[in-house]
Parts: sequence; structure tokens; C-alpha cells
Amino acid sequence: MQPIIRLKNLEKCVKTKAGPLYLLRQINLEVEEGEFMTIMGPSGAGKSTLLHILGMYDSAWEGEYHLEDREVHKLSAKERAALNKSHVGFVFQQFHLLDDLTVAENLDIPLSYRNVKGSQRQAAVADTLDRFGIVGKKDLFPSQLSGGQQQLVAIARAIIAKPKLLLADEPTGNLHTEQGKEIMELFKRLNREGTTIIQVTHSETNAAYSRRIIRLRDGWMEKE
Repeated sequence: MQPIIRLKNLEKCVKTKAGPLYLLRQINLEVEEGEFMTIMGPSGAGKSTLLHILGMYDSAWEGEYHLEDREVHKLSAKERAALNKSHVGFVFQQFHLLDDLTVAENLDIPLSYRNVKGSQRQAAVADTLDRFGIVGKKDLFPSQLSGGQQQLVAIARAIIAKPKLLLADEPTGNLHTEQGKEIMELFKRLNREGTTIIQVTHSETNAAYSRRIIRLRDGWMEKE
């Protein structure tokens, strides 16, 4: 089976006053379609940096990145954005909800990118609100929600359009233990249904849900 992701000698470097600082070094990685993978490592190891590159939110890197049959390293910014919208769901550590939109409107955004009909979008939003137990929050704005509620909305938004690839950066960081377990069980179910999932976490409990763990240290990937 063709891997959904192939990285070849991927590197990320930023300029500092002290000289170049490498955030990622010579990352070579293949992720099979339908895999559930965890990226672990200490703070500053490059975990979130790698996840943002995979999500095509960061374009300042060297090397090769193949997503299915697309050579991401050769795509324009516009082409990368289109590929992101059609293939990727992303759970950000800082939520990135749109402050001037209600919960329901935030959930509708990924569906609008995929040209889903209005009636189907309404049904999908209603179903997702119900699934996450946030029906009563649908007309509220992000600033009116607790951190845990914002986290649930962010996760709901990431999965509502059934992306082929789900990327999650500390997905249960603001949730209490029971909510966190429910989210990981949901991820496990989505993965069984065919969604490829890559999560960044410090939690060994969350990592245990995945089938493979890769570890980063100082930007280098440790040997598996």
C-alpha cells in the first residue's frame, strides 16, 4: 500500500543572532494510510514544528514531503492551502477558533471549504454539536466558553468534514480526565473507520491509543 505521507531529509532552520538554529534535522519518515501515530519528545524537540509542516501551515523548510501522490515541496502556497482544506483536519494547541463566529459557524467553516451543500452542512453541524454534547453552546462565541469547551469545539471542527488526515497537537491538554478519554476513544473509532491520525502528546496514556510512537530529541528523530 502507498504511504499517505513520505518525508525525505526534511529540515527546518531559523536564523538567530547566534547563527542558524535547526528545529528539525534530516527527518525521514513514512506514514501508512490508516495509521495512528504519536510524536513524543521533550519540550523544544520539534514536535509541533513537524506537525505544522505536515499540515502545510509552515512552508519554510527544506527536503521532500509527499502527501499521497502530491509533491508538497513543489506546490505553490495557493496549491498547498487547497490541499490542506481538502485533506487535513488540524487540532491546534491554542484552538485557533474564529472569535467573531459562533460555535456553529466555526464548525461550518471546514464544510464550506469542501463545497458541501447548505442543507447537508446544517445536518452535519447539528450532528456534531450533539456528538460532542455542545448543542447548548451553538450560539455562543469562543470568548464565552471555558478552555475545555473551546478545546471540544476545536476537535469537533477538525473532524466534521471527515478529513483523510487528522493532525492533533496535545488534543486533550485542556480537558479533564474523563473528557480526554472520550476524545481518545473517538480518535480510535475514527482511525478504525480509515482516518490517518498523527498526534503530538506528552501523555503516555494518550500515546497508548496509537499503533506507533516516534520520538524527537533536539530536532532529530530517534531510531525506531
